[in-house]
Amino acid sequence: MSRRLFPQNVIAMIWDFDKTLIPENMQGPLFRHFDIDEDDFWEEVNGLEGFYRAHGSDLIQSDHLYLHHILSYVREGRMPGLTNTLLREVGAGLGFYEGMPDFLESVRKTVPAEPRFAEHQITLEHYIVSTGLRQMILGSAVAPFVDGVWACEYTELTAPPGYTGEQDRLFPPEGGIRQLIYTIDNTSKTRAVFEINKGANTSPSIDVNAKMAHADRRVPFQNMIYVADGPSDVPVFSVVQANGGRTYAVYRPGSPNELGQAARLLEQGRVDAFGEADYSDGSHTAMWLTHAVETIAERIVRDRAEALSDRMGPPPRHVD
Repeated sequence: MSRRLFPQNVIAMIWDFDKTLIPENMQGPLFRHFDIDEDDFWEEVNGLEGFYRAHGSDLIQSDHLYLHHILSYVREGRMPGLTNTLLREVGAGLGFYEGMPDFLESVRKTVPAEPRFAEHQITLEHYIVSTGLRQMILGSAVAPFVDGVWACEYTELTAPPGYTGEQDRLFPPEGGIRQLIYTIDNTSKTRAVFEINKGANTSPSIDVNAKMAHADRRVPFQNMIYVADGPSDVPVFSVVQANGGRTYAVYRPGSPNELGQAARLLEQGRVDAFGEADYSDGSHTAMWLTHAVETIAERIVRDRAEALSDRMGPPPRHVD
């Protein structure tokens, strides 16, 4: 009898970050730390694609331009001494929507609190997949409550030609971030979701591009809930929803424009529901997400019971 690679009793709640867990862009506190006008920075970033095209470039990854522009600010002395340690420290100052991060822990505890779910060892895991800065997220108040973070990473290291990994030149004397070593954009967010799906994040020997039967995947898509705020999340909304998962859009309380944006996602069939980014106890969003977790857990119990019945077969009976 074949044995599954994973028991498939994990539920994954996957979160966007900016405008989903926090009401602003996470880079705001970073700019304030260095006394940089945030509007000016983003205006410059928005003009970079045209700038590069005007100077002969044809292929431009626009989602990554802001990351490189931060490096330009570092090189020009506008963000002196910007290190990963400082990014974490600045991340500690991020303010979250009402109910966060407490909701992450409270919804996690609802699963083992139900004896039927506990019997099947069903668990809930939280993941963040963001186009923002990973070290800021890891320094923020939600970090202790999440099981993994996919976001953009800088390094202070440089590796000169012929490096062996031991030279002092690997550690520039002036410090500060030097290079971009990992990026997430709106499309590559789907890769992170597939890593969660196949279990590559918990078992490094698993190649996310390797063919794997659905029955062997650690977190089936139907065990996933994706929470995000806008059209830029459509690629992940589509992947999760098309494969049986749940999708939910949030909007900033009191913002008619963001409410309209979320409503359009529902009208277009991109999400299953939407609500205010308020995760406090008793809020519509907290109740919907908790119900979604419980519904998935109920289905896992049914599926496992049916699978056990199919494997065991009917008991022997007397022949009349």
